[in-house]
Amino acid sequence: MSQRNISEYASIVGESVIEELFILADKLRGKTVQNVNSTAVGGGVAEILSRMVPLLKQLGVDARWDVIKGNERFFLITKKIHNALHGVDVTFSDEEFDYFKQVNADNAGEMASYGDVVFIHDSQPIGLIEKKSEIGRKWVWRCHIDFTQPTAQIEAFLRGYIDRYDSAVFSAQAFSRHLDIPQILIAPSIDPLSDKNRDLPDDEIKSIVEGYGIDTSRPIVTQISRFDYLKDPVGVIDVYRKVKKHVDCQMVLAGGGATDDPEGAKVLEDVQNAAADDPDIHVLLLPPGSDIEINALQRASSVVLQKSLKEGFGLTVAEALWKAKPVIAGAVGGIPQQITHKFSGILTYSIDGTVYYLKQLLNDQEYAKKLGANGREHVKNNFLITRHIRDYILLFLSLYHNEDVVQF
Repeated sequence: MSQRNISEYASIVGESVIEELFILADKLRGKTVQNVNSTAVGGGVAEILSRMVPLLKQLGVDARWDVIKGNERFFLITKKIHNALHGVDVTFSDEEFDYFKQVNADNAGEMASYGDVVFIHDSQPIGLIEKKSEIGRKWVWRCHIDFTQPTAQIEAFLRGYIDRYDSAVFSAQAFSRHLDIPQILIAPSIDPLSDKNRDLPDDEIKSIVEGYGIDTSRPIVTQISRFDYLKDPVGVIDVYRKVKKHVDCQMVLAGGGATDDPEGAKVLEDVQNAAADDPDIHVLLLPPGSDIEINALQRASSVVLQKSLKEGFGLTVAEALWKAKPVIAGAVGGIPQQITHKFSGILTYSIDGTVYYLKQLLNDQEYAKKLGANGREHVKNNFLITRHIRDYILLFLSLYHNEDVVQF
């Protein structure tokens, strides 16, 4: 994946935005920011950090990134925690919680603690906060997932950690909880100059897409996500089959896995079984680093779906909107921040609703084009990486001026 120079973003966001980033970053001189998450590959967190950390360094911020270690047992437990945070009715034994604590303690003992600001991403490494009493520093917990309906058991367990941080960051105001620490709203972002989002020549798009056996002369409906039950890929196939009775189209379900998600293989198998032998359903398991391929698939699509049942934010929505594609997405999590219904996209609540709007957009290309154009402008104004970097720098600075933090 190519890394761009921070000055190149001025052509999109303006010179003044880049100048402001340098001014703000200078105020962090001498401070080190240590990001910690659970995987270097797969999922939105790793993707954002892989783009953001180098750009922060170009601005003069000493930003670094570490990944915790864990075995299959640990990640099975953390996947259960992930599901429980989304409200799935699962319960945990004391033994599971004890093992989670032990793996975090082992990582705390092995990982170098050099950050003036220790920035912990999601629940997997949340237990590293135990080191705060030993080393001090400023600690921030960043929750990237939907936190609106966690089970009581998992909320109580995590609260034992969360309230020991200096602040918590959520992607949407709806995810805020009654905490004893300041809460900050920072939406995620996409990098418009990354391989996944930069402009591609038409002939390159056509070559890549046709290489997967997809007919570029007929409508293409695409959902790109990790193979996860909460993305409802089997429901997407149901939508396609109902629409196919009325409009000739093809379905593309493309995505990869993440090293901290042991359920992915089973979900992929379920999707492949649901697709059966339909030659117009293309299920693509993409390897890490398939950014240009994802870019091409989105750009070749007539309509992009994101039929999530739960969603922290849903960066694939912003990616598709940036490419001026009409998007139909579940009205969950952070997706309504990105889509104003019938203006910058379509929000749905059911399979039948998705079917209705998909038929409409496939049959009314002018309306679909208008939604896409509005969506691109909304992403440009709100969800690009330069805004995200600015928010994070201000967050780090606020840790040294707690009286200035505005809570919600």
